[in-house]
Parts: sequence; structure tokens; C-alpha cells
Amino acid sequence: MSKFTDLAKTSHALSLAAMEEASRTGQRIADIDHLLLALTVNEQSAGQVLRSMGITLAAARAAVSAQHDAQLAALGVQASMPEPGRIVFHETDGYDWSERALDLIKRSADGGRRGDATAVLRELVAEPSGLIEDLLSRLDSSPAAVLTRLDEVESVPVHTSRANTDSLTGTSRAFVPASLEQVWHLLADPGRMPEWDQRVGSVLVGAPPEPPEPGARWSALAPSVGPDGRALKVKPAWRRLSIELIAFEPQTTIAWSLTYPDADRANARIVRIDLAPAAGGTSLGLTLSFERHPDRARRPLPRRLLGPALRPLHRAVIWLQLNQLGSGISRVFR
Repeated sequence: MSKFTDLAKTSHALSLAAMEEASRTGQRIADIDHLLLALTVNEQSAGQVLRSMGITLAAARAAVSAQHDAQLAALGVQASMPEPGRIVFHETDGYDWSERALDLIKRSADGGRRGDATAVLRELVAEPSGLIEDLLSRLDSSPAAVLTRLDEVESVPVHTSRANTDSLTGTSRAFVPASLEQVWHLLADPGRMPEWDQRVGSVLVGAPPEPPEPGARWSALAPSVGPDGRALKVKPAWRRLSIELIAFEPQTTIAWSLTYPDADRANARIVRIDLAPAAGGTSLGLTLSFERHPDRARRPLPRRLLGPALRPLHRAVIWLQLNQLGSGISRVFR
């Protein structure tokens, strides 16, 4: 993976998670404490290191709250911070990074640094204000301990699989701060799909087979209202969906096929999710692919010749959808 790809993916994932955390307390500026919270749910090595040290999202949230209360007390203010609510990032706007957080992320990609989550965490524990050091102390850790653990992890060779060259298939990983059983109950219930897949508005759930079997189908509708409450314009051909269960291995693997019955020869959207227990939660392996409709005519030669040129765009679209799926599942439990 190139440095640019590392930087783009990491920046997007951390920005989304940090600003979601800021939204829980009505803030619009994500600072370095929100960045620490975002790293605790990151799927890269940095997140795994933090969770292996007991620095989970719940623990870090408690430390941040206690630190803010202590700062207010030091100023003579006898009050606590407002009780956090649910994540409302997708229902609101106007979010941005604080200047020091943005500078820190930029430094993580300077020189020979890759700009990945590990580089960001290294910069974060070295930031000079003392806030992160104080938070780590509340978490029974220290910048030195985190750096030592990062060094140990980076000394182990990492074997990566060859990237899939099929422009209509993509894979990614995500971390969910919830038990395997909780995550499985979410993913295995077709009626709850709108909670984590923004392309599904509602599912008409009848009596599901017991146990669910591949081949079972459900009807669904595309969303008509966005997270911010605004009406969405949906073309008639894309309003109805058909959802089919195509793989089901309890607490291990589930796969869904989503099609549009009224869209002539539209590709099927296949979502496969592999689950595994992980420190502090559940690790997900996500695969998204699009299968050509059997009745769809082969593209004319001039359009086929454009295929290679369009692959970067296809990969970007698939990566964005994968990121939305992973963050959507994680957000349910945050």
C-alpha cells in the first residue's frame, strides 16, 4: 500500500471517528483527546496495541471525562462536563479539527513517516501539552509504554495479501467495540440492516426461518430521508430492494446479496462479513463486490477499453462504501 493511500485511509477513518466522538458532547471541533478516542477503535496496529494495553474506548472515554472535570476543578469551577449523548455527527454539520490536532496528523506523514495510525499514535503520545500523558496516566500507562509496545509490534514481519485487481471487489478490516455475540446478533438480523447499511432504509421482516438458511429473502426499501432529516430523491427503479442471505456460519461469517428488482439488469451488491474475537471487541473482515446481472449485455468495445482507466475510480467508490459499512457497524455500539 502506498504512502498516499495509507495517509488518505487513515485520515478519513480517524477524522470520522474523532468527530463522531466530539458530537456526543455537542462539540464541533475535534481535539487531540478525540483523536486518542478514535485510535482506540481503529483497526490498524495502533488500535490493536492500545486495546491490548487495556486502553479501550470505554476506558479512554472515562479518562477523558475525569480529566476534563479535573481541569474545571483546577480553575475553581465546581461543575462536571455535560453527560455525553449519542453520536449525532451524521445528523449535523460544521465539524473540523483543532489546529494542534491537524498539525499532528500532518507531521505523521512528514519525511519518512507513512501517515498511518501508528505514525499518528507516535506523534500523539509525544505532543507537548501534557494532555495525552495525563490521560495515559489515568489509564495506568505512559507514552514510553505505548512507544515500547509499538516498537515490539513493528519488529514482527507483516505478511500482506496481494491486492485484488478486480475493480468490482474490495476488502477492508474494521474493529467494533462490542462482543462477538452482540455484533453477530446485529448482523444476522435483516430487520436491523438499516442501522449499519445506509443504503437500506427499512426491511419488511416476516417470520425468519429457524435457523436462518442461505436462500432466504426479504423485501426492503431504500431510505427516503437522510440522517439530517432532509428528504432524499430516489429514482423509482431504485426504491425497492431484495435482500438474500447467501452465507451463514453462526458467529463466523455472514453474506448478503442486495438487488434492485425494478432496475433493469442492475448489478447485485454482495456484502460479506467475517467475524473474529479481538481484544476489547470484535474484528471484522469486510468484502464488498458487485456481480454482473446475467442478462446484462457486454459493454461495447469503446467502453471496455475505458475499463483500466476507470479502475481507480471504482476502487475509490468501493473503498468508501467499505468504510461506511465498517464505521456504521461500529457506531451502533458506540
